[in-house]
Amino acid sequence: MTFQHVLAVVPVTTLGAAKDFYEKLFGRAPDNEPMPVLAEWQVVPGGWLQVFVDSERAGSGLVNFAVDDIAAHVAEAEDRGLEPGDVEVVNKGVELATLTDPDGNLIRLIGNFRVEY
Repeated sequence: MTFQHVLAVVPVTTLGAAKDFYEKLFGRAPDNEPMPVLAEWQVVPGGWLQVFVDSERAGSGLVNFAVDDIAAHVAEAEDRGLEPGDVEVVNKGVELATLTDPDGNLIRLIGNFRVEY
């Protein structure tokens, strides 16, 4: 058996506010809107972020995105009207900056990510 795609699901209360936030985060509209309660962005080949209306679970999500240049991604997010937190240096030189969507889901940008440490 081979897995072909990974779909991370972020639960939200309303799709409109969530779409606005994630469109700013990704700098583009969703790649797909297969149903009225779901919007999807392909972020890497085979890797998707799904924003799904699920009011019972809204605000409980955490998604990490490893980025090539965390300072540039933070600046770009700020230019688009988002408010990422300060870049923190954590264990082994890894850097983190956190954004919060309108429901309280956490989106972390990770700099200096390595597959092996």
